[in-house]
Amino acid sequence: MTKKPRTTSEHLISLYGYITGLKKEVNTIKNNHLKHMHEDIDKIHGKVDKLLYLIMAGMGAVLLTLLTYFIKWNFY
Repeated sequence: MTKKPRTTSEHLISLYGYITGLKKEVNTIKNNHLKHMHEDIDKIHGKVDKLLYLIMAGMGAVLLTLLTYFIKWNFY
C-alpha cells in the first residue's frame, strides 16, 4: 500500500513524480517502440512493392501471350 499525501505540498510532489513517470513512459514508447514499428513497416512496404511488380509483370506476360494468340488466329 502506498502512503497517502497529507499536505498540499505532498500532493504536488506526488503529482509531479507521477507526471514525470508518465513523460518517461511516453518518451520510451515514442522513441523505442514506434521507431521499431516504423522500420518494420518500411521493410514490409518494400516486399509488397516487389510482389506488386511481379504480379503486374505476370499479368503483362499473360496479356501479351493472349494478344499474340488472337492476332495469329485472326490472320490465318
